[in-house]
Amino acid sequence: MARESSNNDHETSLNAQPSRDSCDRRRGQDEDKTRLVKMSSHLVGKAVSPFLKEHIPGIYAPISKAALEDAAADVPVDRAKDPNTRYCYRHRPDSKCRRAADETKMGFIQRELNSLPVADQEAITHVWSLFSAAPAKHRELMLQGIITQCCFPQLSTVSREVQEQLKIDFLTALPAELSYKVLSCLDTVSLCKAAQVSRRWRSLADDDVVWHRMCEQHIDRKCTKCGWGLPLLERKKLKAWSQHQRAHRRDDGIDDTDADDGTSSRKRCSGAAGDEGPSKRQRLGRSPRPQLDAERRLRPWKDVYRDRYKVGYNWKTGRCAVKTFKGHENGVTCLQFDDNVLATGSYDATIKIWNLETGQVMRTLHGHASTVRTLQFDESKLISGSFDKTIKIWNWQTGECLSTLQCHSDGVLSVHYDGCTLASGSIDKTVKIFSFDTKQTFCLRGHTDWVNHVRIDSPSRTVFSASDDMSVKLWDLDTKQCIRTFRGHVGQVQQVLLMPSDFEPDAIAGEDKTDAASTDSSRGGTPTPQGGCCAAEASATVDARAWLGSGFAKDPSRPEPPRYMLTGGLDNTVRLWEVETGRCIRSMFGHVEGIWGLVGDTLRVVTGANDSVTKIWEPRSGKCDRSFTGHAGPVTCVGLSDSRMASGSEDGEVRLYSFEGEPTEERGTPS
Repeated sequence: MARESSNNDHETSLNAQPSRDSCDRRRGQDEDKTRLVKMSSHLVGKAVSPFLKEHIPGIYAPISKAALEDAAADVPVDRAKDPNTRYCYRHRPDSKCRRAADETKMGFIQRELNSLPVADQEAITHVWSLFSAAPAKHRELMLQGIITQCCFPQLSTVSREVQEQLKIDFLTALPAELSYKVLSCLDTVSLCKAAQVSRRWRSLADDDVVWHRMCEQHIDRKCTKCGWGLPLLERKKLKAWSQHQRAHRRDDGIDDTDADDGTSSRKRCSGAAGDEGPSKRQRLGRSPRPQLDAERRLRPWKDVYRDRYKVGYNWKTGRCAVKTFKGHENGVTCLQFDDNVLATGSYDATIKIWNLETGQVMRTLHGHASTVRTLQFDESKLISGSFDKTIKIWNWQTGECLSTLQCHSDGVLSVHYDGCTLASGSIDKTVKIFSFDTKQTFCLRGHTDWVNHVRIDSPSRTVFSASDDMSVKLWDLDTKQCIRTFRGHVGQVQQVLLMPSDFEPDAIAGEDKTDAASTDSSRGGTPTPQGGCCAAEASATVDARAWLGSGFAKDPSRPEPPRYMLTGGLDNTVRLWEVETGRCIRSMFGHVEGIWGLVGDTLRVVTGANDSVTKIWEPRSGKCDRSFTGHAGPVTCVGLSDSRMASGSEDGEVRLYSFEGEPTEERGTPS
């Protein structure tokens, strides 16, 4: 009997366990009994009606009962006062974020209510009425009392419902300007997801204001938030891009001169073949305002971003189409290309002009007696340098040789012109400078071996030269003096690449401080090891421009040279230099033989080497992104644009990689 009694008690305790449908504060045997207090209609009227009569007019009328009584008593009413200030933010009649009733939720409540007895329906309705009519303080008291009595399942229901009800359409509630500001902080993926929320959100997320900011943040630079950077538009689309920027800047009252200079500088630094076109070539003209408006309507910023994103994605994944140009009888030594034309020079002493679309030779320029080692062209002329000791100026569209300069005593290895100034480097160990305006020529001496590459920086009126003596020199074109010598390579330096003004390298963990040294010419040419605090840096704290010499001291408004430069040499490395201090701050390793070609822009650097490999590097971090093979000989020259890359080799071929469109094949090997 005792055991049977124990079993019965255990059964009773199991039945009394709380569940979602029973309150843990009641006995199990009371579960089926009604929990609502039954009141007659007369008692309800006495208890509820006075409360509703007092508070309902203030809830549902735009003007409270007290205000109506004041009006009846001829009490002055402040008409300027906003009647909606009586409501909370969520229930203001004029609030844009006021949510429509949830049809699904209200249908569920109605069905559950219909399943109850009429008396229970009436009681629940009275509770809702009392709470709805109650002022804010009364509501808080009611809620505190109800929540205090809730069991855990009911508290879970409260938590779930509160989270849902706290959600509001804040973008609709905010002014459009603030909504644009919020959306401008999103990344591309989040912005596209936001456009899928509602028609209103799509309208805001697709607005030109938001995507203009997105373009400014990503195009021709790496975004510091998401790490993505998108290439500049090709020259045929660059005009439209510039017009967009000018229009927005004029709308904002910003002078567009800075925009021109910035675009020109960036484009100049992204020129192909290591030989950049003149800044005059990239200057962008103005257009009438009606044409700008039409252009903006036809070309939304979202479309601009989408096109650039596709190209950027193809660069990142190595998806590209490859076209091969064959025609030279010997190895290719130099190249440059633009939107439609490719120019190549060769050991066979000829220059060929190619149509990029058809892959056919448009014209062959004959005139040099030996290897064409370097070239550069723009819309009207092409300048070439050869081992025959001459520099020739051509009209490449007609094939006519306009002029021949015989200024070096040995072969010409490099030419670079920018505007009205031409620089050349030679086997005779000198750098020659030609001014097309003044017709003057002068020579810069200081290297002790072949001068392989020269690069003019027109704003600062300086020139950089790389030599087989394993050094790079910075020259002042006004004083004709060497400002600084950069030492650090252990092999012949073949290329110099000046980085744009907005370039800033990532934090450097393995900074190269021991093997790099610079010589400051203004301090007697004493080598300065970079392992400690060098004299140039100490002096820079006193006068930041002192290291530049007297030419800059006399003209405080004269721009300084670029802050950073890249160099490539036959020691298989690419080195990043800080120009002001003269120290090498990073070495990039990967090639197993010497580097012959080096080009780049703000987003990527391309190198070609004697190991027959072309590599793409991320310039800020110094990491190799991808390696391309395919040539049967050393890669002697490379070219780069926003959506294309070219490499020339001693096998006599040029390979053009196009990252536009929808290429399906992934090429190259990711690092």
